Amino acid sequence: MSKVFKSVVYEQTIKYNGISIVKAKINSSSVAYEYLLNMLQHEGLEHKEYFYALYLNKANNTISFSKISEGGISGTVVDVRLIMKHALDSLASGIILVHNHPSGNPKASEADKNITSKIKLAAELFDISIMDHIIILDRNGNYKSFADDGEL
Repeated sequence: MSKVFKSVVYEQTIKYNGISIVKAKINSSSVAYEYLLNMLQHEGLEHKEYFYALYLNKANNTISFSKISEGGISGTVVDVRLIMKHALDSLASGIILVHNHPSGNPKASEADKNITSKIKLAAELFDISIMDHIIILDRNGNYKSFADDGEL
C-alpha cells in the first residue's frame, strides 16, 4: 500500500505600520544627515545604537524609510535580508544606510565596513546602488559619510 503525501503551500501576509516620511531630494551627505536627523528626532541616539535604511528612487527622491535594528550601547545586529526586502518592496533604486555611534567616535569599525560590503554586494544583484553609509555622531552636525571619504 502506497502513501499519498499532500503538499501544503503557505501564503505569507505582511502588515506594515507605515512611517509617514517627508519627500525630499537627497543630493549630498549633508542633506541626507539633516533629513535623517529630522526623521530620528524622537530616537535616543545618544544612548544606544540603531541601524536604518533610507530608500530612494532613480531621481534620488526619498520613497521609504525603515528601522532595521535597535541594539545596545556599542552595537546592533544588521540583517542584510531585511534591508533588501524593504528595498524590493519599495521598488528602490538606491539605499542610504545610516547608523549612530552613541560614543561619538567618528571611526568606522571593521564591523561597519564589513556590513556595508555585504549589503553592497547583495544590492548589486538587484541593480540597487548603495549611495552612502552615514554614521551619526551627534545632533550638532557631526557625522561620517562613507561616500565622502571614498569608502564605498
